[in-house]
Amino acid sequence: MKIIKWVLGIGCLILLVSVRLFEEVLFHDPLVDFFRSNFTQAEPPVLEKWKLVSLTSARFFINTLLSLIILYLAFSKKSILKFSGLFYAGSFIILIGVFYYLLSPLKAENYMFLFYVRRFLIQPLFLILLLPAFYYQQNIKKTDS
Repeated sequence: MKIIKWVLGIGCLILLVSVRLFEEVLFHDPLVDFFRSNFTQAEPPVLEKWKLVSLTSARFFINTLLSLIILYLAFSKKSILKFSGLFYAGSFIILIGVFYYLLSPLKAENYMFLFYVRRFLIQPLFLILLLPAFYYQQNIKKTDS
């Protein structure tokens, strides 16, 4: 059973990396090239806001699903899965709202804030935060007992 968990976990990690590696093929995002350039001095790209928001949302949901599977495989607790699901849902509502607001209209003084909000939407950063937090919480409870 432990080997199956490891294989599934590694498979999910490979899928997370694949989402990142094939982002240009899978997701239309003109902000990728914009942020790779000297964006503080550049003119913003022409954006189809709803398409960008939709595909960014899809990427967030793919990353979230894979992250929730990894968290469940790592801890096998429904309480952790439930908390994480609520955390991801709340984070998505806040971040996508801020993301859309920053896109309408796109202003130079908001570029860095948009960069970081977008980063939380398209990268599995919450997994990187939640995994060690739950691990720490689990080990603290064991040492307190």
